[in-house]
Amino acid sequence: MAAVYKSLSKTSKKESTTNGVPVKKIKQRVLILSSRGITYRHRHLLNDLYALLPHSRKDAKLDTKTKLYQLNELADLYNCNNVLFFEARKGKDLYIWMSKAPNGPTVKCHLQNLHTTSELHFPGNCLRGSRPILSFDATFTTAPHLLLIKELLTHIFGVPKGARKTKPFIDHVMGFTIADSKIWIRCFEIRETAVAKGTQAQPTEDEEAEKKANKQLPKTGPEKAVDNTKISLVEIGPRFILTPIVILEGSFGGPVIYENKEFVSPNQVRSELRLSKAGRYNQRSEQRIERQAKKGDLGLRTGEEKPPGELEDRVLFA
Repeated sequence: MAAVYKSLSKTSKKESTTNGVPVKKIKQRVLILSSRGITYRHRHLLNDLYALLPHSRKDAKLDTKTKLYQLNELADLYNCNNVLFFEARKGKDLYIWMSKAPNGPTVKCHLQNLHTTSELHFPGNCLRGSRPILSFDATFTTAPHLLLIKELLTHIFGVPKGARKTKPFIDHVMGFTIADSKIWIRCFEIRETAVAKGTQAQPTEDEEAEKKANKQLPKTGPEKAVDNTKISLVEIGPRFILTPIVILEGSFGGPVIYENKEFVSPNQVRSELRLSKAGRYNQRSEQRIERQAKKGDLGLRTGEEKPPGELEDRVLFA
């Protein structure tokens, strides 16, 4: 029985054609790994992305943070042409490197506002191994570096048809939106709910006019079943925000082709917070010294006696 199933499920070796042009099969594989020092939340995010990307491969932690060119050798060893590397700094900050091995380019991003799937408890769910729909904001087409980031995100998060461990279903959407010079990433389930006959929404005037203009015929079969189904989006998770920092021409190296001048390092932010707290402390210390000096002049300090005045009895009748 197994031999019959394999013979029936075996695809034809001939390439499919579209308008007489052969369609080339897209082969994408993603290597996902992290550096030493990641926290449990970073590890949960890595596992969530590994579950969402059936064409990915997870590897052990990388021991070095300076010799990142070794990732190209790992990608070649595991037959992967995309690399998603999580770099942890000081046990707090997380940087994500997205690279197209072995020739580049490479995008380095700072990850913020991380919320994993397990901690959000969203009601949405999707089939493990299914393929997503990638939804990009129109802002991605306004700048050359955003177009490059869009193409790289498509190669990493777009699961190709017939990839490893994939299932022939599309039941979730990954949204990429740009706001405040940051990339907001969300994941939603496509939920279909049957609508009762008495609760169907009435068509608007524009929809009726469009039907009359197109002279649509009554729908039957699958088209009629679609009209009786309500489609909604339910968030699954994870959710996080990426801030592009720099884009390199090569894979984990090479000249810088884009740099975000508005990016402020989290170390700089923490340093400014410490300086502001130190300034407030210094101000309070100066005020305390001034108060003690005034009390000393008035003789109000504890343990000190007020100097006698010129008109006191002990001075006049001394």
